[in-house]
Amino acid sequence: MKLLVMPSSIEEIKNTINYCDAYLIGIKGLSVNNNLCIDINELDSICNVIGDKELFINLNKNMTNDDIDNLKSTMNKLNNYDISGVFYYDVGVLNIYNSGKYNYDLVIASEHATTNYNTINYWCNFGVKYALISSDITISEIIDIRKNSNCKLIVPIFGYQSMFNSKRHIVKNYLDYFKLSDKSKINYMEKEDKIYPIIDNDNGTEVYTDYILNGMLEFNNLSENGIDYCLLNSFNIDSDQFIYVLKNKDYEQINKMFRNISNGFLYKETIARVKKDEKKS
Repeated sequence: MKLLVMPSSIEEIKNTINYCDAYLIGIKGLSVNNNLCIDINELDSICNVIGDKELFINLNKNMTNDDIDNLKSTMNKLNNYDISGVFYYDVGVLNIYNSGKYNYDLVIASEHATTNYNTINYWCNFGVKYALISSDITISEIIDIRKNSNCKLIVPIFGYQSMFNSKRHIVKNYLDYFKLSDKSKINYMEKEDKIYPIIDNDNGTEVYTDYILNGMLEFNNLSENGIDYCLLNSFNIDSDQFIYVLKNKDYEQINKMFRNISNGFLYKETIARVKKDEKKS
């Protein structure tokens, strides 16, 4: 099983190069929930830094008509590089991909939808080769997907997890309404004693979980069951601590390092209850 890292800086790539197999970075204007977003013209320098490590690119924004020309141009330019795969959310990326000839594969990265093998296999029928598995499901469900799909699977195993994105500028609108000034790159929302990191950028608002997922207890299990990649996200985590996690993969020590560690949904089944429609008398 390979280690795929979402780095927060080029410096972090240099410091983690000996401890992982692949990197995931974004392209400005076309990516969300990505710590390191670059201009497509900076890709040469990134490739020089990562050397023979695999490179994945995030084009996972919910695209608009205004994005299409830039998206097509970017996808064509990526053909000039040794790219393993492109993460996508919007089906428009898949449509463009299937209308041309590209040297890289696609990764379905609709995090809250890749919860079962039927959905994943459906997209594989359109030429998708990888799937980013949802962090909303249990370890047994992940293994079940592995048994019933030939798609290459990428499983989040460490870091803050994306909750949702909005085109609305929630933080900016709040600051403007109350005439407040704040230059913070990360803001925080508190609700019911939980604190959620929020990013407000050109694409809108990105909200993350209040906890840091620690799935390292299942590292060997995932590897033995044929999972292709596990994903570690360094967002909002001290670089030295992240490097320790990457090097040691020590479940117990990681739990001691952070105050807001959680197993997420790895052992917690999600149940949706439909409210009974009671007729009024």
